[in-house]
Amino acid sequence: MLAGVLNALRKILIHGARAAVLRIKRDGVPIGAWLDRLDARAHKNVVVVAMANKLARIAWAVLSSGNEYSPTAVPA
Repeated sequence: MLAGVLNALRKILIHGARAAVLRIKRDGVPIGAWLDRLDARAHKNVVVVAMANKLARIAWAVLSSGNEYSPTAVPA
């Protein structure tokens, strides 16, 4: 049962990341510069999975700390 939930979560994260990669306005957005650099050297599917990973890590950090999301926060 847990494997099915994890697979569903992975699919949702990747689906959301694919939409985000396609729609992010890369001018002036901190994550946009990272996407541009990665996009220049990696396959589009690698970029999407990397974005999904980044979104998952951001979500976990926000949920586990209880703090609000800050795109300019420097990790400790």
